[in-house]
Amino acid sequence: MDRYLRPESARVQTPRAWARALVLAAAVAGAGIGAGLAVPVPALAQADASRSMSVPIAASAPERYVVKRGDTLWGISAMYLQDPWYWPEIWYVNPNIANPHLIYPGDVLYFSYVDGKPRVSLERAGTARLSPEVRTSPLDGAIRAIPYDLLMDFVGRPRLLDKDQIKDAPYVVGMRARHIIGSDHNEIYGRGLQNPAAGARYNIISIGKEVRDPDDGDVLGYMAHFAGLGEVVQNTGAVIPGKDSIFRMKRDEDLAHIKVVEVGREIVQGDKLFPATVDVGDDFVITLPKNEGVLGQVIAIVDGVAVAGRYQVVAINRGKQHGLEPGNALGVFYRGEEIRDRYDRVGWRAWTANYEKVQLPDERSATALVFQVYDRMSYALIVESSQPLHVGDFIAHPQYGHRDAGNAIYMR
Repeated sequence: MDRYLRPESARVQTPRAWARALVLAAAVAGAGIGAGLAVPVPALAQADASRSMSVPIAASAPERYVVKRGDTLWGISAMYLQDPWYWPEIWYVNPNIANPHLIYPGDVLYFSYVDGKPRVSLERAGTARLSPEVRTSPLDGAIRAIPYDLLMDFVGRPRLLDKDQIKDAPYVVGMRARHIIGSDHNEIYGRGLQNPAAGARYNIISIGKEVRDPDDGDVLGYMAHFAGLGEVVQNTGAVIPGKDSIFRMKRDEDLAHIKVVEVGREIVQGDKLFPATVDVGDDFVITLPKNEGVLGQVIAIVDGVAVAGRYQVVAINRGKQHGLEPGNALGVFYRGEEIRDRYDRVGWRAWTANYEKVQLPDERSATALVFQVYDRMSYALIVESSQPLHVGDFIAHPQYGHRDAGNAIYMR
C-alpha cells in the first residue's frame, strides 16, 4: 500500500490533492527521526487551505429522527455522516428558534437536500408538527457532544494534572492525632479551600510521576491518583460558642477540618484537594482542526493502563499553541513496525538469511475528540477505535490516512 499521505476517500481526490501529497512526500521522505518517538516538523503547514471536499453522507441516514435522552451530538452526527466531524457542514441553523445550535430530547431532525447540498434541520418539540400536549413538562437539558458522565468522572477525579493545576490547588496540610498516613474515617486538615461550607466534598488526589513532552523534554503535567474522598466537618475559622470570651477563640481562617469518607489509597501530607462536584463547562461543536498540519502524539493514558479504547481519555502534547480547540476531531495512528523480510526473491523456494528491513505502514486506529485544551497539551476522548491505543501513537488531522490502514509517513 502507498505509504504517502492522501485524503482518506478516493472519490474526493483531485489533481491538486495528489500534487499536494507528492509535495508532502518529498518534504518528509528524507527527514529521519533520530529520537525514535520525536515528532518531525509538520509537512502540512504549507497546505492549501482552499481545498474543497464533498460531505460524506452515511448510506443509512434517516429522513426523520426524534432526539432521545442519552443521545450525544457525536452519535447523531454518525447517523448522518460517514465522518461526524463534518456536522457543521450540514447543520441548518434556523434563525426563528432560540438557541438553534442546542438540541434537546424530543426535538425532531429532518434530513433533506437543498440546492443539491445535504442539510439537517431542526423542529423544536411542541411546535408546528407536534401538539402542545405531547410535552407536559419543561425540556430536559440539551444533549452534549460526548457523554456527560464521562466528562464528570474525568473532571471530578482528575487523572492527569498540568503544572498550574497542581500549583494552585488546596492540599492536605496535616492529620489529626499525629497520623502519618490517612485512611477511612480518619480526620485531616485542608489548607487553601477558601472557607468551604460544612458538608462540601473534596477528592483527595495523590500526585504521581511527571509526564514530559517527547519533543523537547519539558514537563507538561503529572499523573494523578485518587487517594480518597473527604467531607468538610467545619471551617476551623468558625467562632466556638461560650459564655466566657476565653473560649471564643478564632483559629486560622485558611484551614478546614475534613473527615475521610472513602479511600482509594493511603493519604499523605501534601495530597491535593479538588471539588468532588464540578461543572465541566459549556459544550462545544464538533469541528475539524483549523491547523491542517497539526501533528503530535499520545503522551499518557489518563486512567493509567497500558492501552486505551473507546470512551477512555488520553493526553496529547498539542494545545492552544498548535491551534487546537475544544471539539476538534483528531485521527490517531499506530506506528508501523520495522520488520525483516526473510524471503529469497532469487531462490524463491527457500528463506534467506539476508533479512532486508521493511517498514510497515502507520495504521489509522482511532478518532479522538478534544474536550479540554491547555497551552501545550490537551485531553481527548476516544470516540471510536478499531485497534487498542498506546502511549506514543501519533495524532494528526482526521482528513488524512485511511479508516482501516493508514498511509501516512509522519514517523518512522
